[in-house]
Amino acid sequence: MEVQVARRAWQRMLSGRRLDLLDPTPVDIEVEDIAHGLAFVARWNGQTRGEWPYSVAEHSLLVEEIFGATAPDPSPRWRLAALLHDAPEYVIGDMISPVKAVLGEGYGALDARLAQAAHLRFGLPATLPREVKAAIKRADKVSAWLEATRIAGFSVAEADRVFGRPVEGVLAGLELRLRPPLESRAAFLARHAELMGGLTP
Repeated sequence: MEVQVARRAWQRMLSGRRLDLLDPTPVDIEVEDIAHGLAFVARWNGQTRGEWPYSVAEHSLLVEEIFGATAPDPSPRWRLAALLHDAPEYVIGDMISPVKAVLGEGYGALDARLAQAAHLRFGLPATLPREVKAAIKRADKVSAWLEATRIAGFSVAEADRVFGRPVEGVLAGLELRLRPPLESRAAFLARHAELMGGLTP
């Protein structure tokens, strides 16, 4: 009879937490770890113009801003979900879409487990409502289009084809911030605290 050995894939965090990537629990997730990790993970595999890499923390802040301006229900609860939409990348990194396709369902399942644990840790439902998830995805695509055309070397036509042209007026006032990781980390933590403070008990 074959004995099944339980697999663990532990990651030690700067907070001292040990997160099991294969079976993450909300109690092992700290916003400080998320903010730090995302601030040091580069979008576009670092293939961007500018003095600093464009971090996932900055992208997350931008997606939350776009979501707040465009979503049918931009309440603090769902804005927090938008801010955390790439939270799993604090431990698994930011894989570009072609790599995700090669890795297949395993990567998606890992991402989903980490996202659900992060949601529960901060008082969100493990699985977001479909309309909220769709609104976050739309904001994510606007951010990707903006990043692609302004710092990642895409032509407008190419970005339109890959991400879809943003709706007229959505881009007004949006700014891409390329700044040192510790500044990005601080901005992410500050926004997280603001949104958590706006949640009703």
